[in-house]
Amino acid sequence: MDNNLIKTGFITIIGRPNAGKSTLLNNILEQKIAIMSDKPQTTRNIINGVYTDDDSQIVFIDTPGIHKPKHRLGDYMMKLANSAIKESEIVYLIVNVNEKYGSGDSHILNIIKELDVPTFLLLNKIDLIEPEKLLSIIDFYKNLYDFVEIVPISALKSINIENLLNTTKKYLTPSIKMYPNDVITDSPEYFIISEFIREKILQLTEEEIPHSVAVVIDKISKNENQKKQIIASIVVERKSQKGMIIGKQGKMIKEIGKRARRDIEELLGEKIFLELWVKVIENWRAKPYHIKDLGYRDDVFD
Repeated sequence: MDNNLIKTGFITIIGRPNAGKSTLLNNILEQKIAIMSDKPQTTRNIINGVYTDDDSQIVFIDTPGIHKPKHRLGDYMMKLANSAIKESEIVYLIVNVNEKYGSGDSHILNIIKELDVPTFLLLNKIDLIEPEKLLSIIDFYKNLYDFVEIVPISALKSINIENLLNTTKKYLTPSIKMYPNDVITDSPEYFIISEFIREKILQLTEEEIPHSVAVVIDKISKNENQKKQIIASIVVERKSQKGMIIGKQGKMIKEIGKRARRDIEELLGEKIFLELWVKVIENWRAKPYHIKDLGYRDDVFD
């Protein structure tokens, strides 16, 4: 191989909501860029994570959990996932081995069969089951589809991740490096910051709020003390949700800000001032022009 060439490629990570896609991406990068939550459909947009070592550079594309859409935002998320699959050299289909195979899994397999992209099956959360059960799961999936590789892993416990990366490299072709060594994502700074804020809302709120909230970064600047100042709007669909986000005597929004600031400061490597506001845009998830205004890729609606 030419000294200037390394193994490169784009890999899309897909799976049902809560299969562990974002956990896997953060583990591979050894830094948090994708938000995590126990709520379904946490990831709404494409997040590119760039992994670089001595002999490879791999761009991992974290996608929204594949599901049957219930509104225009759901349509958007599924179009985004399908587009990412088509642009990839390899697809990682990640499956939670602690959940039964269902109609959602069948739906994803049909998408893979239709798009015909080389696919690794990643059997995630193997630390939660007995080895005998894992063998039967492997046999079950072998009969469903001709996966190029089947790799048991635990994204959370870092089990078999190094083997996964080494196996992946065998399927990539030599090319020039796409990014400098210190780049771990090509997502804009404001997007990652907004996702960290949204993550804290998902973690702290219940009922309908997690699915009806969006976060927009209004301004990033330096204040008079040369401290980075970030002003963000939390968008909800109803006035009652606004009250829940703010909380009694502002307690909830203060806690959201406190937790988000901690992650943002770790990402940026500096202290920040974070100011959060809440506003209502009724039924925004059903309206493409609002979805575009709130920072989602507008080419999906073209």
